[in-house]
Amino acid sequence: MEHSPRFLKLCEAIRPHIKEVSTNEVAARIARAETFYLVDVREESEFASDRIAGAIHIGKGVLERDIEKTIADPGADIVLYCGGGFRSAIAAENLGRMGYTNVASMVGGFREWKSKNLPLE
Repeated sequence: MEHSPRFLKLCEAIRPHIKEVSTNEVAARIARAETFYLVDVREESEFASDRIAGAIHIGKGVLERDIEKTIADPGADIVLYCGGGFRSAIAAENLGRMGYTNVASMVGGFREWKSKNLPLE
């Protein structure tokens, strides 16, 4: 997907202020059965089509409003992903502003995950 220059500029400004993890790191954590929240911030229709095994859905449009209902602990270990790692970067910054201290965005997003034939459901 080709993104607009202003959107890309926003994402690049955010990246130095958030934690990012690779698809391989997330896959390894899942394989080790580590406990963490894997949150898909894509649109509901994207999530319904296919998703990373074990992910929960809280769309980017309602994340800030609904996060505390699903993940009340601001110290919870959270990995966010979207289609390509851009929306999840913005979401990670916003959760940090809300006091969540252990949030990461998955670089490359769902498209990279799927291209590596990693587990889906």
